[in-house]
Amino acid sequence: MLIDAGLPRQTTQIIVYGNFAGRRYAKVDMGYEDLKVGVEYDGELHWTEPEQYVYDIDRHAELLARGWAIIRVSGQMLRYRPEVIVTRVCAALRAAGAEWPVIARILDGRVA
Repeated sequence: MLIDAGLPRQTTQIIVYGNFAGRRYAKVDMGYEDLKVGVEYDGELHWTEPEQYVYDIDRHAELLARGWAIIRVSGQMLRYRPEVIVTRVCAALRAAGAEWPVIARILDGRVA
């Protein structure tokens, strides 16, 4: 959907390393590593399993602290509101310094 909107191809399964001996901290589903903009799909497990939910909250906070902007999406958003996802990704990319013409075209007065 992001490519169809005109955005450059994203990298998938982006590994984010921690401060302790260079160990992997997290894997971001997809995004733009150089701009630290990630897109994460939250399936049902992320909302129904208490342990996973708590882990996700902590992981998200840590990624934000490391300078990442994370756009979280659900299956319902993918099916019924893809334009919201595209708009949010474009807003995060702009905030991260991307100046691609496609971003201005997509955001053209929209609020994410």
